[in-house]
Amino acid sequence: MQKFAHTRSHPWRGVMVATPLPLRDDDSIDFDAFAEHVRQLVAAGCDGVVPNGSLGEYQTLTDDERERVVRVAVEAAGDGSRVMPGVSAYGSAESRRWAEQAAEAGAGSVLLLPPNAYRCDEEAVRAHYAAVAEVGIPIVAYNNPYDTKIDLAPALLAELHQSGAVVAVKEFSGDVRRAYEMAETAPGLDILVGADDVLLELALAGAVGWIAGCPNILPASCVELYRAAVTGDMATALPLYRRLHPLLRWDSKTEFVQAIKASMDVAGRRGGPTRPPRLPLSAPDHSAVRATTEKLLAEGLA
Repeated sequence: MQKFAHTRSHPWRGVMVATPLPLRDDDSIDFDAFAEHVRQLVAAGCDGVVPNGSLGEYQTLTDDERERVVRVAVEAAGDGSRVMPGVSAYGSAESRRWAEQAAEAGAGSVLLLPPNAYRCDEEAVRAHYAAVAEVGIPIVAYNNPYDTKIDLAPALLAELHQSGAVVAVKEFSGDVRRAYEMAETAPGLDILVGADDVLLELALAGAVGWIAGCPNILPASCVELYRAAVTGDMATALPLYRRLHPLLRWDSKTEFVQAIKASMDVAGRRGGPTRPPRLPLSAPDHSAVRATTEKLLAEGLA
């Protein structure tokens, strides 16, 4: 298996794009189209990709598909450090196995949800991250209390960071105030924006990365927005953020996978269908996504 040298000391930082999977009409994965999309994202200035996350419909993949997605992403990115595979699973042993596979493929870091088969307590959360951390690949925790019903609160994240289990957190709670509390309780823990529609707020609060959905649609404009936001260039960031926000906010909706794929189709980037149980967007939602995307394209955003 081909491996690549890691060229960044903190490969989880920057614009890390959560990648969807282009599916054919028979629900099979078009791996050639996926590889081309990864190459296009890197060429547009994105720092890396996050395959096998929620946007990548990892829950519907076979083991063989999930493993191949990582290998294809690493090869297409040209540098394994640019790839942060999702390794979430119902069991800690399975998550550890996916982390081992990611490390073997040459990935630079992995993204890991807390246990989500049931509403577990903090002791189980700590044990889960500790078990996967034994693999030795840097772990980015994923805080999504809406879907997992488990909240990685700042105090718990501080424990996980201090124990060496995690290096960063993808923060999806939407509560910007947490960034300041985490800076106090867990100095050194990297905060990554987890929801597109709070990018500017979290960037100003000190985030050093963005696990992003909308760069799949307009990568160059999203990279410009991120760079301006984290450097405090408000003259560039604020008006661009306002223009993009109608699209960015789809990332926080239940139908985010369908919406981002539909928007990619409008932008000529091959989004395609989703696997069941996800159904196509409703006609009103599809019309809204199309209108928003077409407007931004007409304005010259790309």
